[in-house]
Amino acid sequence: MTLSQTGGGGLWTRERRTLTVGLVLTITLVAFEALAVSTVMPTVARELHGIELYGWVFTAFVLGSLIGIVVSGGLIDRRGLGQPFALGLALFAIGLVVGGLAPSMGVLIGARAVQGLGAGSIPPIAYVAIGRSLPERLRAQMFATLSTAWVLPGVLGPAIAGAVGDTFGWRVVFLGLLPLIGVAGAISYPAVRRIDAPPEPDESEAGASASLRRRVPLALLVAVGAGLMLAGLTSGQPAPIVVSAALGIAIAVPALRRLTPAGTLRAARGLPTAVLLRGVITWAFFGVDAYVALTLVDWRGLTLTQAGISLTAATLTWTGGSWIQAHYSRRWRPERFVQAGIAVVAIGLASFAIVLDRDLSPWLSIPTFGIAGLGMGLAYSPLALIVLREAPVAEQGAASAALSLTDSLGTALGTGVSGALVAASIRGTGEPAIGLGFAVVVGVSVATIGLLLSRRLWPERARSGVTSGVVVPGT
Repeated sequence: MTLSQTGGGGLWTRERRTLTVGLVLTITLVAFEALAVSTVMPTVARELHGIELYGWVFTAFVLGSLIGIVVSGGLIDRRGLGQPFALGLALFAIGLVVGGLAPSMGVLIGARAVQGLGAGSIPPIAYVAIGRSLPERLRAQMFATLSTAWVLPGVLGPAIAGAVGDTFGWRVVFLGLLPLIGVAGAISYPAVRRIDAPPEPDESEAGASASLRRRVPLALLVAVGAGLMLAGLTSGQPAPIVVSAALGIAIAVPALRRLTPAGTLRAARGLPTAVLLRGVITWAFFGVDAYVALTLVDWRGLTLTQAGISLTAATLTWTGGSWIQAHYSRRWRPERFVQAGIAVVAIGLASFAIVLDRDLSPWLSIPTFGIAGLGMGLAYSPLALIVLREAPVAEQGAASAALSLTDSLGTALGTGVSGALVAASIRGTGEPAIGLGFAVVVGVSVATIGLLLSRRLWPERARSGVTSGVVVPGT
């Protein structure tokens, strides 16, 4: 173990302060980008005449991140954290430049895929940095601190993005994020580069290289398979839907099985179910989250700035939920927080459906979607805690990459399926409302499935040692 893993003190001691600040800044950058793009997308779609491709702007990003996650996970276990971090920030910046100058929706979608390649490196790096440098007693607090990094972007990001988009145009939102990359990189890179390599690596250099060469094509197959499934859904034609869905599943599922811990796709107890559930909850939440601005701007008539307030509310409640689970992490097992969080997500998404009724106030989106954000805060970080707890130290890079992989795949499927429903609604009625309603139904249904699967988070050894959610010493 490193000194940071065994030493006393908290996150802000001298030996841990630089890493804490670096990770917080990096997550802040990702948060600003995510919330800003979500806020201005209704204007982007109108200006580039691509409303039916709305969902692909989000889906391309997360499909690109699938590949970035796997590449960075392999590089982490082979070379440490510095190289994949620098490469990720560079690709992220390139995607922002191309996206900000995009002349068409197709070019923007391609730019978002490049952005995703870069952004995909961030979660595995953060998780492994936490696992290798912090003792277990500080990990829940660190995850809550990273969630707090969304507060400033959550409060100011949507409002700033909306105001800039309304005043100067959406392109400034993309290009204006570039200076933040330089600042975050200058502070973060030295901190993550100093993180130790695995103390007892299981593979030689040649073996690690072979593993990376094997995993990258598998990640490409997952991305291609998911893309085929979503392309078929977006077409709106029965034959392409069936053919593309079947072909996409045939390509993606075997590759995904090899990239995730054994038993993930059948929800084996413990770590495999934790990896699977991360994808389930991101499908449920982000399948609605990506269309909150569209609902409020195009359907309910709010401005971009006003619509951003609902995204801000969900960000703040997500952070609040994360701190709740961090505060009680010594009393309640993370499995309990996951179960409670998924239930709250389902309630929040279901209640958000009332915003589609034009006889009711659009401002009801703030408390309703805020409930869903609270549930994500309760459930999201505990899944990472379970993975870090169960995975051997030398395999934390691969395990964290698998967690991030299902996270991104769930987001891609959620935004893609919802996008197909919205596109079908626009083709059929000229309005997005019916598709948005079905998107909410799908999100609630997926969350309900996740709630049922969450019972398999408990390892057999832990189930007998837990009463009413309180951890019995020694379990």
